[in-house]
Amino acid sequence: MSEERKDPEDELAGTEAPFVSHLIELRDRIIRSLIAIGIAFGLLAFWPGFGALYDLLAQPLVANLPEGARLIATSVISPVLVPLKITLMAAFLVVLPYVLYQVWAFVAPGLYSHEKKFVLPLVVSSTVLFFIGVAFCYFLVIPAMSKFIQAFAPTAITAAPDIEQYFGFVLTLFLVFGIAFEVPIAVVVLARIGIVSIEQLKKMRGYFIVGAFIVAAVVTPPDVISQLALAVPMCILYELGILAAGAFIKQTTAPDDAADDGKPAS
Repeated sequence: MSEERKDPEDELAGTEAPFVSHLIELRDRIIRSLIAIGIAFGLLAFWPGFGALYDLLAQPLVANLPEGARLIATSVISPVLVPLKITLMAAFLVVLPYVLYQVWAFVAPGLYSHEKKFVLPLVVSSTVLFFIGVAFCYFLVIPAMSKFIQAFAPTAITAAPDIEQYFGFVLTLFLVFGIAFEVPIAVVVLARIGIVSIEQLKKMRGYFIVGAFIVAAVVTPPDVISQLALAVPMCILYELGILAAGAFIKQTTAPDDAADDGKPAS
């Protein structure tokens, strides 16, 4: 009888652990993530402080308001609640790499060695791309959109945006642009797991461009600046994703000796 081939580096780790232990580990990692967010919240509340974070978030809009115009609070608790929400959002963004590391550490023992090479770069790159999307929105999209809106506003209208509505508006844009900048990751994953091929992705280029402009028209405000600012980067990132998918597949393909699906040697 022939002996089965075993590759210790390509074995599933932790499969003997009972289901309850996995739930306990998941709970512990969620708690660690929440503690990290809480610590970051406390540090940000101490420095730079609630007011400074609010001013930082409002700066792209305030800089383009008419002279003397200010944001207002139409709710009694808005001056307190909105800075708290902004600080919590900032705390989550600060510890996002740690949160994603906890996700990675939880799923890593159940992956093959070649799959670990596949997941870890995606976790890192998706974090970086999300931050790039948020920064792109904050430094370019919101100021340009504010200038565009003020340019079309009648002179008889006094601009006085509500701080709670502005926070919800900015948070939505941050999420939209952060997720939109994950297009290369989605392209790489779809190609890597075999749902679509590189050639199919190239043929679908025209459909994606049309879809990107439709999505931009739906999820962004009704101004041409923000719509173009979302659709054009998505199209560029799609092309970059196609290029990255080809290189990534070559680097993360399972070795030949593991391609027999773990069957015993004859």
